[in-house]
Amino acid sequence: MASATPPSAAEREEPARLDLLLESTGEGIYGIDTTGACTFINQAGARLIGWRPDEVLGRNMHEVTHHSHADGSAYPESDCPIFQAFRLGQPCRIDAEVFWRRDGSHFPVEYSSSPIIDQGQVRGAVITFVDITERRRVAQTLERTNAQLAHANELLELRVRERTAALSAALVQVRELAAHADSVREQERTRIAREVHDELGSLLVALKMDINWIDRRLGQQAGRAPADAEAMREQLRSKCHGMSRLIESAVDSVDRIITDLRPSLLDHQGLWAALDWHAHEFLASADVALDWHLDVPAALHLPDDQATAVFRIFQEMLSNVLRHAQAHRVRVDVRTDQGTLHLRVADDGRGAPPTAFDARRAYGVMGMRERARHFGGDLDISSQIGVGTICHLRWPLSIQE
Repeated sequence: MASATPPSAAEREEPARLDLLLESTGEGIYGIDTTGACTFINQAGARLIGWRPDEVLGRNMHEVTHHSHADGSAYPESDCPIFQAFRLGQPCRIDAEVFWRRDGSHFPVEYSSSPIIDQGQVRGAVITFVDITERRRVAQTLERTNAQLAHANELLELRVRERTAALSAALVQVRELAAHADSVREQERTRIAREVHDELGSLLVALKMDINWIDRRLGQQAGRAPADAEAMREQLRSKCHGMSRLIESAVDSVDRIITDLRPSLLDHQGLWAALDWHAHEFLASADVALDWHLDVPAALHLPDDQATAVFRIFQEMLSNVLRHAQAHRVRVDVRTDQGTLHLRVADDGRGAPPTAFDARRAYGVMGMRERARHFGGDLDISSQIGVGTICHLRWPLSIQE
C-alpha cells in the first residue's frame, strides 16, 4: 500500500498563519459548529467576554454570552440570529443586542454571523463582534446634543417671534406717541397763541387807545383856563395810572407764558428749587394738601438736559394727579441713595387698575417712561383702587459740583 504524502511546508505553515491572523485583529472572532459549540476563539474575543480561550472551547456560545436580552429576560436559542446562520445558511449583522461577560455584566455589541460551508454542507458559523459602548455613548451624546440644539432653536425662534412682536408693538406705540406729541405741541402752540392774542393783544390795544386819548387831550389843552387845565392834568394822571396797571398785567401775562414754556427757576436756582416751587404752586391752586420732603446733597446738580427731563416728568406726575386721582393729599419725596435720585409722588386718590398705565393710549405715562429710559432711568407706577397711586422715578446720577 502506498504511504501518505507528507504535508508540504506551505501546508504546515497555513494553521500558524491563520492563528496569527486571528490574533492580530482587535475584533472578537469565534467559530461554532452546528450544535453551537465553540470550535475556536481569538484572544480579543475571549478578553471581551471575560474568559480564557481554553475555557470556552466546546461550550455552547449562546449559553456563554448570548443567553439574555439587555433587560435580563431570557433569549431563546431558537430566536438567536447567530444560529440562524448555520441553520438557514444565511449571514446576518446585528447592532441592537448585548453580549454577556463572565462577571454578569453586559455590553452593547455589533456582531455578524456567516455560515461555514464545506462541499455544499453547512458545518457551522464564524462570528465577529466588537464592543460598541463608546460608539453608543457618542451616538447618545450626539442625539442629546441634537435634541438640545433643536430645543434651543425652538426657544430662539420663539424669542425672535416674541421680540419681533414686541418691536412691532413698540413701533406702533412710538408712532402713536409721536403723533400724540405733535398733537399736544400743536395744542400748546394754539393755547399760547390764544393767550398772546386775547391777553397781550387786548392790553396793547387798550394802551394804544389810552395813548391816543392822551395825545388828543394834550392838543386841546392850549388856551384853557387854569381850572380846566388842572382838571385835565388830573384826568391825564388817572389815565397814566390805568396804563401802568395795564403794563403790569402785560408783564404778568408774559411771565406766566414764559413760565409755562420753561420755569426761570430751573435756570436760575436749579432743579430742586423748581420742583419745590412747582409742587406748592400747582397743588395749592387745586386745593390739594402737600407733604414735601427734599433730602439731596447741596452740591448735587444735574446737567441741564437731565434737569429739564426730571422736571417735565414731575410736571406730568402732578398733572395726572389733578386730572385723574381726585386726591386730597399728595406726598412728594426727593432723595438720593447709592448714586441714584429717587423722586416719589404718592396720592390718596381713587387709584386705577395696572392695565391703565400700560394702555396704548396712556401717552402721559408713555412719555414719562421714554424720557426716563433715554437717560438710563426707570419709572415704576403702582396703584390700588380706593387707596391711591405711587409714581417712583429712579434716575442715575451724574454729579457735578
